[in-house]
Amino acid sequence: MRLLIVEDERRLALSLAKGLTAEGYAVDVVHDGLEGLHRAGEGAYDLVVLDIMLPGMNGYRVCAALRAAGHDVPILMLTAKDGEYDEAEGLDTGADDYLTKPFSYVVLVARIKALLRRRGRAGGSPVHRVGELRVDTAARRVLRGEDEVPLTAKEFAVLEHLVVRAGEVVSKAEILEHVWDFAYEGDPNIVEVYVSALRRKLGARLIRTVRGAGYRLEAAQ
Repeated sequence: MRLLIVEDERRLALSLAKGLTAEGYAVDVVHDGLEGLHRAGEGAYDLVVLDIMLPGMNGYRVCAALRAAGHDVPILMLTAKDGEYDEAEGLDTGADDYLTKPFSYVVLVARIKALLRRRGRAGGSPVHRVGELRVDTAARRVLRGEDEVPLTAKEFAVLEHLVVRAGEVVSKAEILEHVWDFAYEGDPNIVEVYVSALRRKLGARLIRTVRGAGYRLEAAQ
């Protein structure tokens, strides 16, 4: 899953990004409301964590603009304010949930997971099946037959992006964009490393290389 954090408190934003990356999410961070609206409007995110008090454009206006443009990405609002009116205003503009600072990081992660599960149910079953492989994107579990296969957070993220598009060719660039953040400047061949690891754990024939195009997840013949 790819998350966007729009938060002008840089230390908080970077701390959240570090923690959520360790949870297995790809995380992008911006510190300005207008930039947040621009990035969220590109439609590449599974969830947006949006502060209310932002330079450029406040969180209420960002949220309202996204909803007016037809974007249904889940939005979790953060604010230093407290009170029923502030919460109501945030929800009225189209936010899906609301968290008042200071908050527990554990609670934040739980809220994010709940919103993603809710979106998964709305869009269909979170369990994807390819041959004998079952990938539960909500519980973050992978089973091959009756056996659970332990994966690292990044391995799961790569597999998740392939399994939701099973049968389609997914380019290396698309995997990099979805699984690593936009600031990643390392070797793009890192994707091959994780694909090789998945093949070792799940079977060499599950992920096919389409020369010059990318990878395709398909049931082994």
